[in-house]
Amino acid sequence: MPEKDKKKTSTISPKTPPPAALNKVEKENAVNRRTFFSWLSLGWVAFVAATGGFFTMMLRFFFPNVLFEPVQTFRAGFPDDYTVGDVDLRWKEKYGVWMVRNDEGIYVLSTVCTHLGCTPNWQPSAKKFKCPCHGSGFRMTGIHFEGPAPRPLERFKISLADDGQIIVDKTQKYQQEKGQWNDPESFLKV
Repeated sequence: MPEKDKKKTSTISPKTPPPAALNKVEKENAVNRRTFFSWLSLGWVAFVAATGGFFTMMLRFFFPNVLFEPVQTFRAGFPDDYTVGDVDLRWKEKYGVWMVRNDEGIYVLSTVCTHLGCTPNWQPSAKKFKCPCHGSGFRMTGIHFEGPAPRPLERFKISLADDGQIIVDKTQKYQQEKGQWNDPESFLKV
């Protein structure tokens, strides 16, 4: 046989592994101590993060979102602080009320339009409240006279404290269409 046609064959004894193949496999699958502890540490960090996130969500459940409303009963100063024939706007932003004084006394109007809940604006030149949303108009007394509002503005309870200050209680509403404006607590005579 010619030497070209002879295949080189080598015999591998069972006691010795093939030199190149086994060394390569051993190096790819070898897990040394440093690699093992790196992966173990990474696993623990992931576990602690997931557990912390879970417990944070559980803790958040015990503190729900709550909208805090302003105080419903407040002191509004003395009757002499209010001018006859004028609408006082100082409590509009904080408590959502207008204080109105006429020749007979003082009453408190809600700043919520009875149509869709917008806040009307006081127009002193026209002597009326005008709602910017849909054009409802209310007289100084709270009676509606134009626009889609179905009823007048609501009044709140008003009384005098022992020291002579005005106390406004927004928890009690008075509606004109139910005849509640005749109630002595809806109007303060001064």
